[in-house]
Amino acid sequence: MLIVVIEDDYPIANLIKMNLELENFDVKVFSDAESAFDFFSNNEADLILLDIMLPGMNGFELQSRIKKKNIPVIFITAKNDQEDKLMGLKLGADDYITKPFDNRELVLRVKAVLRRSKKKLDNDCLTLGKLKLLKRKHCVLLNGEKLELTPKEFEILYLFMKNYQQVFSREQLINHIWGYDYYGNSRTIDMHIKRLREKLKSYQNIIKTVYGVGYKLDLGKN
Repeated sequence: MLIVVIEDDYPIANLIKMNLELENFDVKVFSDAESAFDFFSNNEADLILLDIMLPGMNGFELQSRIKKKNIPVIFITAKNDQEDKLMGLKLGADDYITKPFDNRELVLRVKAVLRRSKKKLDNDCLTLGKLKLLKRKHCVLLNGEKLELTPKEFEILYLFMKNYQQVFSREQLINHIWGYDYYGNSRTIDMHIKRLREKLKSYQNIIKTVYGVGYKLDLGKN
């Protein structure tokens, strides 16, 4: 796992690097936000340890620029200001630690954030046979080929994949996908299921009709 440390205090940066490498993490250190931003233009990381007070672009601005990458961030700062903490959390920080800090505490916080991040990724990517759904990217792949689904079709498939082999009635599907205040005909579900099956091509039979009840997802012999 790669952890990027952005800290302009060299002794602190080197100490963080040493402690993380002792835990078998790969660590890359930057002393300014601009260099880190250039790195993230073409690279990814598993976690960022980001100082707020940096020369030039500060940590808050860098976080705002790379937020779409969805990389977990722990802010590190010498300031113990509540407004800074609130700003960091507002920008999507996963944790916040104030200097001076205990190295053991930092390592424990890093591991905790990485565990939470892994759980999010596990929930984000659902796989069933040759079918893969990436929720965050709103993307469905079949044999590596992207399927063009409408938002409702995507939501139906996500619900099915997340609750594999669970039977949903038409009313339950409407409540999950459209909401309880939907007043349309429940047969609209049949139309969406029909179109979804067509788009799943060779995998269309994984959506099973449970007569008199509703629908479920079941790979079976597909």
